[in-house]
Order: sequence, then C-alpha cells, then structure tokens
Amino acid sequence: MPIWIFRFSTLIAFPFLTYDFIDKDAVSLAAGLLCALIVIIAEAVFKRLRLIKIMIACSGFLLGYLLFVFTDYAVQNFSGPNPLEWWVNNGRYVEIGLIIFGVLASLFKSRDLEGLSYKGRHLKVADVTALMDGRIVDLCEINFLSGIIVIPVFVLEALNKMAASKDPLERAKGRRGLDVASRLQELKEIAVRITSKTPKAENDTERVVKLAKSFDAEVVTLDFNVNKIGALYDVVVLNIADLATALKPVVLPGETMSLFIMKDGKEKEQGIGYLDDGTMVVVEDGRKFIGKRTEVSVYSILQTSSGRMIFAKIK
Repeated sequence: MPIWIFRFSTLIAFPFLTYDFIDKDAVSLAAGLLCALIVIIAEAVFKRLRLIKIMIACSGFLLGYLLFVFTDYAVQNFSGPNPLEWWVNNGRYVEIGLIIFGVLASLFKSRDLEGLSYKGRHLKVADVTALMDGRIVDLCEINFLSGIIVIPVFVLEALNKMAASKDPLERAKGRRGLDVASRLQELKEIAVRITSKTPKAENDTERVVKLAKSFDAEVVTLDFNVNKIGALYDVVVLNIADLATALKPVVLPGETMSLFIMKDGKEKEQGIGYLDDGTMVVVEDGRKFIGKRTEVSVYSILQTSSGRMIFAKIK
C-alpha cells in the first residue's frame, strides 16, 4: 500500500512543481508528468533488481567511462590532426557508446560475476549426483545446509544432456536434476548462484572439485569418488550418503525393538523386516508372524559393503 501512495503522490507532485516553479502552461504540466512517469518506472525496475546486479551495472558504467578517458587521453596527445578533429566532433557519441557497452556487458555476465564475487566455506558447490538425488533441497529447507549453493553451468549442461537421452532412466534422472535445481532457486532459506567458470579437467567430477578449490568452497555430492578426489585437492566434501549412514540408529546386541515382519527369509522359518532407515532385520522363527508387528531381540549385527544386516529372535 505505501508504494502506491508514493506513486500517486509522485504523479500529482511533479506536475504541480513544474507548473508552479517553471511556467504556468500545459507544457510544464506535461514535462512534470513525464518526469513522474520516469521516476515510477525507475522505481519499478530497481525494485526487481537485486543489489548485487545494481552494483555490477555501476561497475560496468565506471569501466566504460574509464575506457573512454584512456582513449580520449591517447587521441588528444598522440594522434594526428585528422583523427583529433574527428574525435572532437564525435567523441561524445563514443563516450555514450562505451558506457552503454560497459553496463550491458556487466549485466549479461552478472551471473558469472555473482558466482565469482564470493569465496569461503559458506559456499557449497553442488554436483550432478546431489541434484539428481534431491535430498539437498530437504537439507536446505531445514537449515542443515547454510550459506550459498553454487551450481556450475557445466553441471546443468550434463543434466540437460541426460534429460535429452533416449534411455528412460537416464532421461528421468536428468529431468529430476533440473527440477531440483529449479526448486533450489525458489527456496527462501538459502541463496543460489550459477557460475559459468569451468576449470580444465578430464571429467566433471574432477572439474567440480577444482571449482570448489578455486572458491575455497565445499562440495555437496553423493559420489564416493568425489571424496577421494577432494582428499587429493584438500577440499572438504559433504557426502549426503555418508550423512545418511551416520544418522542410522545404533542397535546393539541384546536390545529389543518392535518390528513389522513383511516377508519370509531365505532360510526355513525366517522372517524379514526393515527399520525406518531401510536396514534389513532377519528374524529367526519369524515366518509365522509375517504381516504382524512383534517384539524381537537383537543377537547379532553384520556390517557388509552394502550396509548393515541385523539378526534377531522373537522375544
């Protein structure tokens, strides 16, 4: 509501001021109305721009003007009479052109500049696996991941390539990754930056780690190979799969738990159930309790390369 009061007041005040202080005629009223419209349009445009974009545009303006100053100095002191005469007549147009070029070039490259304007451990570089998995969104929503999520352009290109694949599974993964990237940009809990900086590397995995190294940032992934490469480059890797493993509930032999037995096992009279985190529980003499929830007692835990297996008995 206050913004509409400002706009309405501007439309009334500017024509009144020009009519009262410049000249009491229709031309002054029209000039005041035009000035009011320019102010309102400028306000609406700047309201849509983030502060960083405005700062980048101002930097482009200054760079364009400095380029003109250096060119003007060179022409004034080192050129012949003919170029000097042309410069005197057309230098103003060159100045305007260089300033406009500087502003537009900085705005077109603003996403890249935004990504490069930050450094530090508050930056999290997301790779293809983190976007395809999607749990990064949940971690951001609960403020478990803080700072700024950096999404490299080459990661988005890899997801686009997957989304255009003929393989249905790969196509689904690519589309999910792009959807997760879009959802991240809509979050209010965390900022997202897209950078086109692409380090030279043999593959995207190493490229992500090198990018994080250049930003002094961390990598968010689900790929264990990134952990290995990150150790080589001294880059901190936040592996969501490792986090999920670390958060699995600790079960010790001798403990009892309530378990829903879903199906029969490989051995005779065995029943199979699952914990909330997906850990499989093999229950001796549990076959007759299939489809029921019952109390079981843990007597052994087996850690395998694919995860944990818990062995229990009917209590």
